[in-house]
Amino acid sequence: MSDFSDTALDTPIARTSLHGEVTSRLRDMIVEARLKPGERIQELDVARALGVSRTPIREALKVLASEGLVELLPLRGAVVKAFTPKDAQDMLAMIGLLEEHAARAACDASDAEIEAIAALHERMRQHFELRERPAYFALNQQIHNAIVEAAHNTTLSMLHASVRARMRRIRYIGNGAPDNWQAAMAEHEDMIAALRARDGDRLARAMALHIANTWPRVSATVQAHDGAV
Repeated sequence: MSDFSDTALDTPIARTSLHGEVTSRLRDMIVEARLKPGERIQELDVARALGVSRTPIREALKVLASEGLVELLPLRGAVVKAFTPKDAQDMLAMIGLLEEHAARAACDASDAEIEAIAALHERMRQHFELRERPAYFALNQQIHNAIVEAAHNTTLSMLHASVRARMRRIRYIGNGAPDNWQAAMAEHEDMIAALRARDGDRLARAMALHIANTWPRVSATVQAHDGAV
């Protein structure tokens, strides 16, 4: 039997951590449009900027390709995915169906789960009031994810995570205009009130409306940002 010392186990853990951090950094650059749709990702430049070798960059690009944020093209390498209006509307339709279903089940979650989601909402409101958009957006996504997780349906969570990853950039840019951001925040207030009341139908309607309103908010911005549109 092999003797795995603590030292032997440290190396893969550190490497995994580095890979995850690089993936997270690249993902944020794409979501926040610091890397533009249709833009080729220069591995060497990114590696130098992050102070890492090209190996974790390549591993991160494979993950982002599986999430639908990057395309790996022959002769061109990794290119930031550009979405068409139909791509965006199709993904929003699927997110809407999944979150509407999750909403009803989430209202049967424990008091602790519901209050944890409400606490995320309170933190998000603080960032909204301070106009701290990246922090607001991160919590916004955590709230949607937490409601889905509160449904306790593994298949639902898996499907939602897959579509959600592709939608991150579109949802981020959709709150760019002040009026859009204000309206989205008001919709989240309604969602949390319904969840606390354990009113599944009301929460399902609120989440469906929230998703339905996303396309009008993002349509112009998607066309401005995504070169394929």
